Order: sequence, then structure tokens, then C-alpha cells
Amino acid sequence: MVSTFPNSPSINSAQIRLEIRALQSQLVKWRRGIHQRPELGFQEKLTAELISQQLQAWEIEHQTGIAETGIVAIVDSDRPGPVLAIRADMDALPIQEENEVSYRSQHEGKMHACGHDGHVAIALGTAYYLSQHRQDFRGKVKIIFQPAEEGPGGAKPMIEAGVLKNPDVDAIIGLHLWNNLPLGKLGVRSGALMAAVECFRCHIFGKGGHGAMPDQTIDSVVVSAQIVNALQTIVARNVNPLDSAVVTVGELHAGTALNVIADTAQMSGTVRYFNPALESFIGKRIEEIIAGICQSHGATYKLDYWQLYPPVINDKNIAELVRSVAIEVVETPVGVVPECHTMGGEDMSFFLQEVPGCYFFLGAANPEKGLAYPHHHPRFDFDETALAMGVEMFVRCVEKFCR
Repeated sequence: MVSTFPNSPSINSAQIRLEIRALQSQLVKWRRGIHQRPELGFQEKLTAELISQQLQAWEIEHQTGIAETGIVAIVDSDRPGPVLAIRADMDALPIQEENEVSYRSQHEGKMHACGHDGHVAIALGTAYYLSQHRQDFRGKVKIIFQPAEEGPGGAKPMIEAGVLKNPDVDAIIGLHLWNNLPLGKLGVRSGALMAAVECFRCHIFGKGGHGAMPDQTIDSVVVSAQIVNALQTIVARNVNPLDSAVVTVGELHAGTALNVIADTAQMSGTVRYFNPALESFIGKRIEEIIAGICQSHGATYKLDYWQLYPPVINDKNIAELVRSVAIEVVETPVGVVPECHTMGGEDMSFFLQEVPGCYFFLGAANPEKGLAYPHHHPRFDFDETALAMGVEMFVRCVEKFCR
């Protein structure tokens, strides 16, 4: 392959080895091919087929059909040593793409609007490079291609299927292409990187009636409005100010006419936090507030509350290993952002609950090229220069961990 690795003042391209720079055109080809055929969670059959075909061509041992469409590949050095896992998610989002590019989504209403197409390409490039350089590490590298990160979550069923066993994984790493950071910067930190994600849906049952005769009703809109306001006191007055948390009501529906008092209302929302100690606390407070307000008005309610993902908590030692590698790859230590964390959620958290590991952000935004739209936006795209940088990061982590 001929190197087409672009020049970029924000990346120390001298630290991207020649063989990985030579992969750049192929990384772009894989990424764009996947981007054109986006698939939702547990439906990633075309993506899984592409991955399996490449692994077969390289004679890399792998297993398909795990948790529906997941794949696990093992690159064995044939020498005793540790087992490091690398995780890449495969799924797209139910978004209609608005980008006018040659590799635009060909699947109506579906789009890779979060960078998972790039994650797969980086993992494939890493698998290929390691299979050609088995002499440079000891032990085994297990590469996990995971479905359904965007929901309902593919990490947990893959773990339940045994992907961290046989051989047992000693540590795990993963990355997220990140348009909240410019190309050439990396976000690496120990401890909480991404927040827990919990969800709720609530029905308020009042008593409807004429808008001019409120004394004959129990106004579900008034009850709901008081609940929405009161829920904000959880973070403001019940959570330690040194702990970050969010309670957001994203939906509120009630009423059918301007002169009719609605008998029912529906609301739904999300809860985010970093501190695992808050796991049951916020949900408990939400129900206490809803119950109290409903009781004071004579209304009743039905509340559904569930946890989607726990917080992403990085292991201190593995995070330090990734940070040390990042400093070697980016132009200067300034390129490593230590406090880069977000209230967004990720089911990489389930892997990190099982084995020590580190999830990190790889900056991929380039405003000069118009590549700076946020994740989950219909015009999301990223600077593909980051693909080779991601392979370099993974390969160096393998070489440092699997000595």
C-alpha cells in the first residue's frame, strides 16, 4: 500500500510509523464503506461480514455471532504473556444523514453519526498490523467488535457470552473518536470519564374538566409542572456539590385543547452522574418527589425507572499506560487533555467493571475542513487523519502492556 497519510500540524506524523501511515488509505476505505451501509444495534450483519472477511484473509482466529452480531478476534504472539483486549463498537444511529459526500449513507434514516465506523476501521488496522508483527509483543490481543452501543447495549450480553474468558483478559482498552477535541489531542484520565445513564418515564393521572372550572378537576399539567421544577432540587440540594449530576426532563406531553384541563400527562427524562454511590439515590429521590407532589394534589402516578449504563471508570494504572503512550504520539504533552470527561454515557463501562482498563478520547474535529459538528448531528463527520493515529495508539499500548 502507498502511504497517503496527510500532513497535519497538530499531529507529530513522525511518531506514526511508516507501516501504519501506509495503511491510511485502506483505513479510509474501510471506514467509508461502513459509513455507506450503517446498521442499527444487533443488526450489524453487513459490518460483521466485512470484518470477518478481512480477518479470514489475514488468517486471524475469530468467532462470529456473539450477542447476535458481535465478533471476537485473537492475535496470538505464540509466546506466553498477558492478554490485552481492545474494544470497538459497530452500530449506527437512526438519523437521516445530511452530509453531501461521496460516502453518504445509502440506508434511509440510518447514519454513522458518532464515529463507530472509524472505530471499526481502527480496530481492523490494529488487527492487521499486529498479525504482521507478532514478534513485537508477548501473550495475546483479543479484539472485540461489539454491537449495539447506542442501545439497548451490546457490551453486557457479550460479557455474558464469555468474551472476557478463554483466554482470560487481564486488561482492556478502547477509544472514542471525539469531535469535542481537535485533531491531534487526546483525552486520557483515570477515574470517571463518562457518566452513568439512567432513564425514567412517568404518567400523572388527575381529573380532567372544563378550563373555566378548575375547582372540579385535578390538573395534571399543574402537577407535572411542579414535578419538573422540583426534580431540579435533587442536584441543587441533595447531591454533594463536589459531585456532578444531571436530572433532565426531555419530554412532557399533556392536553388536547386550550380550554380543557388535561386528566393525564406524561413525562420522561434522563439522569447522569459520575459517582457510583449515587446509583440508587437519585432514582429514589425522584419517586419521593413525584409521590409527594401527587399526594398534595390528589393525583396518582405510575413511574418506570431503569439503569441503562453505569459510569465509565478508568483504572489508574491502565490510564497511566495509555497516557504515557499518548505523550509519545502527539506533538507535545500539551496534546494530552487530562480532565476531558463528559456526562455522555457508554456501555464500555460494563467491560471496565469486569477487568481493569482505560477508555480514552481521540480528537477528530477539524473546523477548517468543516468537520466539527457534534456527535449525533445529521452532519457529523470527522478528520480521517485520526484513523492512523488510533492504530498507532493501540499498537503502542499492546507493545507496552504485552512485554
